[in-house]
Amino acid sequence: PSPSRPAIALSAVMLLTQKATSLALDIHEGLVPLQLGQGLLRRALPLCSYLLFFPALLGGPLCSFSRFRAQAESLGALPWPLRAAGQRCLCALVLQGLRAGLAGGLAGRQGCAGLGCLPHVWARALLLRLAYYLHWVLDEALLEVAGFGPEAGQGDLSIRDLWTLETTHRLAVFTRTWNKSTSRWLRRLVFQRCPAQPLLATFAFSAWWHGLRPGQVFGFLCWAVMVEADYRINAFLSARATSQGMKLLYRGTTWVFTQLIVAYILVAVETESFSTLCLLWTSCNSILPLAYGFALLLLLFAKKPKQN
Repeated sequence: PSPSRPAIALSAVMLLTQKATSLALDIHEGLVPLQLGQGLLRRALPLCSYLLFFPALLGGPLCSFSRFRAQAESLGALPWPLRAAGQRCLCALVLQGLRAGLAGGLAGRQGCAGLGCLPHVWARALLLRLAYYLHWVLDEALLEVAGFGPEAGQGDLSIRDLWTLETTHRLAVFTRTWNKSTSRWLRRLVFQRCPAQPLLATFAFSAWWHGLRPGQVFGFLCWAVMVEADYRINAFLSARATSQGMKLLYRGTTWVFTQLIVAYILVAVETESFSTLCLLWTSCNSILPLAYGFALLLLLFAKKPKQN
């Protein structure tokens, strides 16, 4: 059997879980009323169609049951969205070209040592991000062809989102923009319902949902700590960057830090073996996340006397 089959099956199960929990929340909150006067088969058929809709099990942004039903009922009245699908396919070609060029450049490089590993890990993470962008664009193109394209601003990747992901100096903004439909789902399912430590609980649930490999557990928990540190560090620094020169220095420095931390997290999440993860821990790439964690502790301790 192909080694990619387990990954495809796991991805389909993850997307099915996402849709099932979203539908359960819609029913619980009264957004999807159950027609109790109808027969069981007539009530169950639309729900099963939504859960087992094949293109959405291959990927793509989460679509609510109400929107799915509205789109299914109006398929005959809508023009075939060839233009939108073609634009996404062209974008996918551009992304694949960038990915192939970067992969060729990385293949020609030898090993690295010390601080020289920082740009190497950043380039590896950029290669991973391009792969994610490519898959998201192709998933949305498939949904467009099937007549179930996302609403404006509801997809996982637009030109504006791509610009935000690559230029933001805030890790929290990157986190909200990354895989937007899943971020909204996690916020609704976990973050808004958790009474204590909702940020940590959200990332811990995300690690469990992704499969609980060592790299995923460490990567998502590290991501939670880095986002909390990002909130506090940027609040501290932005209040002190008053002049134009200081603001430029603050934004430029925090952009570099955000890029390096995102690279560290992505490489950790994609690491499958514990031994490789240990190599990442003991490399120079861990210096900046450790510094962010230490700064978070200092800011937390500095705030306690004022609260008391």
